[in-house]
Formats: sequence, structure tokens, C-alpha cells
Amino acid sequence: MSSALNIIIGIVLFYVGIKLFSGGFKSLGDTAWLQFFMASPVLMFVGSIACTLAWQSSSLTTAAIVGLVAAGVLPLPSAIAAVLGANIGTTGTIWIAGLLATDLRLTGDALRIALAHTGFNLMAGLFTLPWVNHIARLLSKVG
Repeated sequence: MSSALNIIIGIVLFYVGIKLFSGGFKSLGDTAWLQFFMASPVLMFVGSIACTLAWQSSSLTTAAIVGLVAAGVLPLPSAIAAVLGANIGTTGTIWIAGLLATDLRLTGDALRIALAHTGFNLMAGLFTLPWVNHIARLLSKVG
């Protein structure tokens, strides 16, 4: 099989997997036990950092967030905060890649790239987090 075909099949399978994952959230039963967590943008921010670090996929975290919003379970401000957290959590991947590429001695340009990626996402997330309610209000007027 050619490399191009492998790539196309991989992308299709990834897309189908994400659709199934996010669609599964629409059929969640009782989510009352999650309300305390999901009602707090700060907890969603921190939780999505942890989830993204755990499964090394901001796409999976974002798909879960979209599924919860589509199911009417997750309020928009918390969803925005969770997406910001997923952007920070995804920086864990660059640290792992950098460590593996440099025999566990992250130095030089690999270290600088990891710091830049993490620093930018962290600053953007922490700067935006206090404004999620205002952003959600603005976005609620769209569409």
C-alpha cells in the first residue's frame, strides 16, 4: 500500500473516531455528578490541561468539549476555558518529543522551542481565562 493511501486511511479513521467519541457524549445519561466540575470555568481549564496531558491529544479533548456542549451539558464559558486548557495541555507533547529526541537532555533549540510553545499557550490561556464569561456572551450573539 502506498504511503499516500496510508495517510488518507489514517485521516479518515481519525475523523470517524473523533465523530464517534463526540457523538457518544450526546447520549450521556445522568451527568448531575459532573455539574460542580463543569459549572466552573477554572476547574474545566485545569481539568482539560490534565486530560490533554494524559491522552496527548488536544483534538480528543476538544471533541469531548464539543460533544458536551452539543448535549447541553457544558455551559459555553466552561467550554471556552476547557479549550484554553487543552491548548496548554498539548504543550506536554512537545516536551516529551524534545526529551526523546535529545536522549532525555532537553537543551539548545529543542528546549527553546518547548519553552516558546508552552510560554505562548500559557500566557494566552491565563490572559484569556478571566474573560471567558464576556467572550461567551459575545459568542452567544453569533449564529
